[in-house]
Amino acid sequence: MTKNKAKTGVLLVNLGTPDSTATGDVRKYLREFLMDGRVIDFPFIPRWMLVNLIIAPFRAPKSAKEYRKLWTERGSPLLFHTEDLKEKLVKKLDMEKYQVEIAMRYQSPSIEEGLLKLNKANVKKIIVLPLFPQYASATNGSVVDKVMEIARTWQIIPNITFINNFVDHPLFLEAWAELGKELMEKEEYDTYLFSYHGLPERQIRKGSVDGYCQLSDKCCGNYTKKNQFCYRGQCFHTTRLIADQLGLPQDKVVTCFQSRLGKDPWIKPYTEDVIKELAEKGIKKVLVFSPAFVADCLETTIEVGEEYKEEFEELGGKRWDLVPSLNSRDKWIDCVKDLVESNT
Repeated sequence: MTKNKAKTGVLLVNLGTPDSTATGDVRKYLREFLMDGRVIDFPFIPRWMLVNLIIAPFRAPKSAKEYRKLWTERGSPLLFHTEDLKEKLVKKLDMEKYQVEIAMRYQSPSIEEGLLKLNKANVKKIIVLPLFPQYASATNGSVVDKVMEIARTWQIIPNITFINNFVDHPLFLEAWAELGKELMEKEEYDTYLFSYHGLPERQIRKGSVDGYCQLSDKCCGNYTKKNQFCYRGQCFHTTRLIADQLGLPQDKVVTCFQSRLGKDPWIKPYTEDVIKELAEKGIKKVLVFSPAFVADCLETTIEVGEEYKEEFEELGGKRWDLVPSLNSRDKWIDCVKDLVESNT
C-alpha cells in the first residue's frame, strides 16, 4: 500500500471519567453525563433542574470519595485501560491501512478531539466502535448521536460505520471465559452471578418492536430479531453464551442489574435483591462477572468488587470474587481487531 493512500480511521469510544478526583471535576463529569437526553430521557427543563439542582451538587462529593478509592498512579483505570487497548491494537493492525484514536463520550479525550484527528488525516472511512457490548440508547445510541452531531458540520463527510454491539462475538466470549476459568481453577463456587448496568424500564419499552417487550423471560429468554437491540435481552443472551463457554449448570447462573438511579422502576432483578436471596438460600461462594464493562471502572471495582462484597459477607457469605474486566487482555485485543477488519 502506498504511503499517500487514504487510511481507514478507527474511533474507540468508552463512557468517560472525571479528569481528576476533585469534587469540582466529578461534578463537571456528572453534569455532562446526566444532561445527555439519552441517559436521563426527560424534557430539557426538568432534566436540567434534576441534574444541576439535586443530583450533581449532592452526589459529587460522595462520588469523588469513591473515585479516590479507584484512582491509581496512572489515573482513571477506565481511561488508561482504553489507552492500553489502543496501544496493543495498533501493534496488531496494519497501520499503513488504519489510524486509531480513542475518545470518551463524556469529558476527555472527547469524541470531537478524536474525530478531528481523523478528519485532519483525511481518512476515507471512519469505523466507530462504542466499547459497550450490549446496545443501549443511553450508551451506543448516545455515541452515534454525538458523532453525527459533529460530522454533520464537516464539508466532506467520509463513510461512517458504527458497530452497534458485539454480544455474541466468539473472541469476546472466549476472553470472558478465559478470565472466569483462571479463578474457577483455584476455587469452587456455589453460584455464578452476572451483574450488568441497569436501565430504566421505560427506556427498554421505548425500543420495543410491536409491543414485543415483556421485561421477562417470556421475551428475554430467547435472542431474536425482535429483541436484538433490547438491552435486557442482550444481557441475558451474553450470560447464556459465557455460561455455555464455561460449561456452567443453568441452575447456578444468575443474571441481574446494578447501579439504579432515582425512584422509577429499572430492569430487574436488582443485584442487591439477588444478593439477599442468595444469602437466604445459604449460598456461601459467588463468582461475579460484569460483562457490560470491558474496562475496570467505578461500577466494577468499587460497586461490585467492594460494596456488594461487603453486603454479601454481612449477610453470611464467605467468598465473593469479581472476575476482572477485559481491559487490554490479548484475546480482547484480537476481538477488537476482528471487529475493525470485518467492518473495513
